[in-house]
Parts: sequence; C-alpha cells; structure tokens
Amino acid sequence: MSLFLAMFGFSLTMSITPGPVNMVIVSSGVQYGFVRTIPFVSGATIGFTLLLAMIGFGLYQVLERYPQVLQYLAIAGSLYVIYLGYKIASGPTEEIAVAERTLPRFHEGFLLQWLNPKAWIACVSGVALFSSPQSNSLFYFVGIYFFVCYLSLTAWALMGDRIRLVLGTEVRIKIFNRVMGALLATSAIYLLYSQFLEK
Repeated sequence: MSLFLAMFGFSLTMSITPGPVNMVIVSSGVQYGFVRTIPFVSGATIGFTLLLAMIGFGLYQVLERYPQVLQYLAIAGSLYVIYLGYKIASGPTEEIAVAERTLPRFHEGFLLQWLNPKAWIACVSGVALFSSPQSNSLFYFVGIYFFVCYLSLTAWALMGDRIRLVLGTEVRIKIFNRVMGALLATSAIYLLYSQFLEK
C-alpha cells in the first residue's frame, strides 16, 4: 500500500504543478471552454503515458547511453513551445470560424508531451524510482500515472473555463491569452538559453 501511495504522490506532484502543457490547457480553457479543451487533455495524457511506458520498458537504457538525446529534445521542445506560445498570444476571441482553426488538438497535446522536458524528467525519475525487474510495479505505476495525469490536466482545463467567467469580456480574455503566451514563450526561450547558449 505504501508503494502505491508513493506512486500516487509522485504522479500528482509532477502532473498538477505548472508546466508547458498545463499552461496551454488553462489558456485553451479560457479561450475555448472546458469541453473543447478535452481532446488536447486526452492527447497529452495518452502521449505522456506512452512515453512513460516506452522509457520504462527499454528507452531508459538508451538515454543512459546517449544522454545528449535529452538536450536535443529540450531544444526541439523549446521551439515547439515557442510556437504554441505564439498561437495562444495571437489567438482570436471573436470569430468562431477562425478560432476553431487555432483550437489545440489531440495530436498537439500528444506531441507536446514528447517534446516537453518536464515530461521526460518526470518519466526518467519515475522509472528510476518505481520500476523493478523482480515485480510488476512499472505496470501499476503507468496505470496510476494515467489516472492521476488525466484528472490533473482536466482540473487545469476546468480552471481555465472558470477563469473565463471571471475575466468576462473579450478584451480581458485577449490580454490574458497574450500574457500566457508570452510566459510560455519566455520559459521556452530560457530553456533554449540554458541548453544551448550556456554551453
């Protein structure tokens, strides 16, 4: 029981804390509402769970042998997050037809997890802590993480939907989106700086 509680606590801490995926979700909740954000949430949850399973069942050894892979992923992920930050900041609030074209999709949530440095760190750390060749603990960990991740990301989408009601006007929503997009892009630029320019 203590192992399951530890798995649950780790999963909740890594899923509920702010990161690129959570920022995109809350912004989508503000701009598009809860229901239309769920496909992105589903893609992000499934993408993360598959990444966790792949690292647990073999990719972990590859990363130990070639640690520079994480650096390249961080650079690619940063560029993708900057692109998403731009989409959020420039997203329309008035024209539904145009807004639909910028709606975060299932495949974008899936891809973002595979390019998200926070997701890779969570997966590698979790596998190191909870996988054991002598037991089926990794299967349980993946299952628990899927459940916790889906609930956590759904909570962020719901929070975005509630924030939309508080903001009220389209002007305030547009300002919020620009601030969130700028924060997302700034965090990605900092990650690029730390991975590339400081070397």
